[in-house]
Amino acid sequence: MKILFISLGCDKNLVDTEVMLGLLASRGYQMTDDETEAEIIVINTCCFIHDAKEESIQNILDMAEYKKAGRLKALVVTGCLAERYRQEILEEIPEVDAVLGTTAYDKILDAIDEALAGQHSVTVTDINALPQVETHRLVTTGGHFAYLKIAEGCDKHCTYCIIPKIRGNFRSVPMERLIKEAEYLAEQGVKELILVAQETTLYGKDLYGKKSLHLLLKELCKISGIRWIRVLYCYPEEITDELIQVMKEEPKICHYLDLPIQHANDEILKRMGRRTSKQELIDIIQKLRSEIPDICIRTTLITGFPGETEEQHEELMDFVDEMEFDRLGVFTYSPEEDTPAAGMPGQIEEEVKEDRQAELMELQQEIAFDNAENMVGREVLVMIEGKVADENAYVGRTYRDAPNVDGLIFVNTDEELMSGDFVKVKVSGAVDYDLIGGIE
Repeated sequence: MKILFISLGCDKNLVDTEVMLGLLASRGYQMTDDETEAEIIVINTCCFIHDAKEESIQNILDMAEYKKAGRLKALVVTGCLAERYRQEILEEIPEVDAVLGTTAYDKILDAIDEALAGQHSVTVTDINALPQVETHRLVTTGGHFAYLKIAEGCDKHCTYCIIPKIRGNFRSVPMERLIKEAEYLAEQGVKELILVAQETTLYGKDLYGKKSLHLLLKELCKISGIRWIRVLYCYPEEITDELIQVMKEEPKICHYLDLPIQHANDEILKRMGRRTSKQELIDIIQKLRSEIPDICIRTTLITGFPGETEEQHEELMDFVDEMEFDRLGVFTYSPEEDTPAAGMPGQIEEEVKEDRQAELMELQQEIAFDNAENMVGREVLVMIEGKVADENAYVGRTYRDAPNVDGLIFVNTDEELMSGDFVKVKVSGAVDYDLIGGIE
């Protein structure tokens, strides 16, 4: 039978999708990207912010139409929206046959069997469980890079965030499991491992009694075939000297950190439930740049948090101007039900949030374009991602670029290259966020 799989939301969700795809492939299901051909459709949903929720609901409604007229025999909804609104989904969208919560993705085969037998089911397991699937996942990122989810859930309970209620407490994946998975990925041709979790910096504290990300990184660096290891979602207050040291010592670890800070005003940070002050953020950023001079720092901000004044927004603008982040994304605050921030006074109009977001992004654009110009003349190592159609050029990424969120580099060459190849490129120009170069 043919299955269409739609994966929405973050890269952590994508790993769950790939695990389910591995289970489906082991059963002999065929994958299709044509909804008119699909006999089964699975939608792995997101509901982190309002826009993500809307996108998930719209996808379910769109696919439900094929249940009314077409070949579709089973419609299955999994992931965060399914965990949070399981009863509502079944009641309000009768075309949905099965709903699987965030820790029940290992039950996908049973859910499909029941759906094909005409049963409607909701499968929800302990939100603090850590499913273990023996079947290898099916990597969907092109084969030369893959995400490695090192932990699940979160204990931070930021006031704007629903994740702990739908993903459970923070729990690390045992190191031996991660090393085994990384070795398998390397055997399949993966050259870049990208470590993800709701928060990577606390890895191992629950299992080993201390933060152990640096120890995990050392073990992963031993795996033959892996050329780059990239770390995302590092909470600034949890960065240790040991982590900085291992980044300096191990050539496979990209000098790149994703450091979500959300704001720079102390009052807003406190009401967000964040664990850092503005000065502490300055200190850790300066320390990282001092210890690792070529480090690329990415961050994310939330603008329009309840009660944010124009002065506090200006303070954030000044902070961004002063810090000159290499990469930056800005979200407008989204009030999520069942979170403390949604009930706070001083909710801000959407238009004001969007104006502030635009101001921050305009400022960051200037910084990013200057940074790109400063790369001209440098030689950089590039991982090739693919060929530019009808041109003697390829597209790739440097260590400064995480896939799908950062920039690209276009490489002019007559050489025949393959996705996953590493080449040294002399940067000759910059266009907006992207670089241009050639092989000398």
